[in-house]
Amino acid sequence: MRIGELSARTGVSARLLRYYEEQSLLTAPRTAGGYRDYDADALIVVAQIRALLDAGLSTAVIRDILPCAHGQAPDLEPHPDMIAVLRREVDRVEAKIECLAETRDLLTCYLRTTEAREDRT
Repeated sequence: MRIGELSARTGVSARLLRYYEEQSLLTAPRTAGGYRDYDADALIVVAQIRALLDAGLSTAVIRDILPCAHGQAPDLEPHPDMIAVLRREVDRVEAKIECLAETRDLLTCYLRTTEAREDRT
């Protein structure tokens, strides 16, 4: 199938599909006329990419994980390197959550202080 059809069937823009190809996440042989010719598996690969992006993974991480992915969800085949990558990503997210919680607490403190001052006037 051509890129327009893959785009229509997946809901992912042709521009983004080309980006996935640039990032070595998606491949398609070329026709004699130079058009990309995706096979039916491309539908599943795009779904996998989208799911992994939704999980907060970067395209660089996805490139490493994608060979272990099966099905649309995707189901990830256990591999020590992949498990280490996922653990690092979880740690990265946990650090962000801690930072955001600290930011929330500071903002809440500023809000309470400001509201208290407003109530006194």
